[in-house]
Amino acid sequence: MKIKWGWGIATLYVGFVILIVALVVGASMQRVDLVSNDYYGEELAFQKVIDGGKNQASLASPIAVQNDTNAVKIEFPAEFRNKTLGGNILFYCAANSDWDYDYKLKPDDYQVTVNRKALHKARYTVKITCTMDGKNYYQESEIALF
Repeated sequence: MKIKWGWGIATLYVGFVILIVALVVGASMQRVDLVSNDYYGEELAFQKVIDGGKNQASLASPIAVQNDTNAVKIEFPAEFRNKTLGGNILFYCAANSDWDYDYKLKPDDYQVTVNRKALHKARYTVKITCTMDGKNYYQESEIALF
């Protein structure tokens, strides 16, 4: 039995429509995580991040972020000792916003240890925002927990 050219063209068009419908359905089911739900509010406060980065650069040494098999250790420089400390540490995971981990600093947290069980096996950006003596400090570090 020989297939006529009209049936071949019709089959091609139907196959193309099925492919496009499958791509649209697949794309609509993808999860898209936003970096932030409040872009405008964060943009207005971004000058504090810039100033905090400049203040961080003026320190004798940066905030140390060390990754070992059991925990992630964050140690603040000597300038932070015997001072009241405030702020937070955000472990930001670009792959999945549900994996983000936020740690609020206590006034005497000069060395912070975060258990790796609280984090997933992924690449994280550690965003450290802290305040000491009325000055803001900001530092970002990359870690991979694989």
